[in-house]
Amino acid sequence: MSDHIKITKAVGTWSVRAGGAVLGESSNALELAEGDYPPVIYFPRGDIAMAFLDRTDHTSHCPHKGDAVYYSVVTKSRTLENAVWSYEAPKEAMARIKDHLAFYPLDEITVEQI
Repeated sequence: MSDHIKITKAVGTWSVRAGGAVLGESSNALELAEGDYPPVIYFPRGDIAMAFLDRTDHTSHCPHKGDAVYYSVVTKSRTLENAVWSYEAPKEAMARIKDHLAFYPLDEITVEQI
């Protein structure tokens, strides 16, 4: 694993909401800390209501984690484009985040410890 990336079990139970709907809740979330960036909570895919997410064609590449795929969140009032990402085949050193989803900290998305 890259020395500047640390993956640990997120303490407690975490929830993610968008557009007034609870998208998921997990006591098995992971916290990824990378350099000076704020920590990111990664939710196990099985703890997220995937019916609210639509996969997009957008991708990105991180030299440390690998290739990310993106999802949009569909709420009652709007679609939050590319608001969620996942490393479906991460680099070996990042294998813990496979099958996990992370959410951008947008005004319409709330990730919090409950």
